[in-house]
Amino acid sequence: QVQLVESGGGLVQAGGSLRLSCVVSGSVFSLATMGWYRQAPGKERELVAHMRSGVYTSYADSVKGRFTISRDNAKNTVYLQMNSLKPEDTAVYYCNLVRPDNRNYWGQGTQVTVSS
Repeated sequence: QVQLVESGGGLVQAGGSLRLSCVVSGSVFSLATMGWYRQAPGKERELVAHMRSGVYTSYADSVKGRFTISRDNAKNTVYLQMNSLKPEDTAVYYCNLVRPDNRNYWGQGTQVTVSS
């Protein structure tokens, strides 16, 4: 059974930073593709950052240069460091795992609110 648990969300002023964490249970973490998505009210869920094969990363244009995805295989954890936060970054952030067999798993989400 694969489970993802996010933490680290909260309320922060514009220009501030937060680090989100996603702890993965199960033995698939080291082989999985990990991603962070977000969904703002009234909008579709969108990809924020993505890490494939533990090395190759990609980012949404809106967060490039401000957000960094990383992982610690020893802790079965993926992180999203978010700097220079903007009010438009306000959303529920979700952790996503894709196994080598393409099965998808999601965390429950963590709220990030950026005040102006």
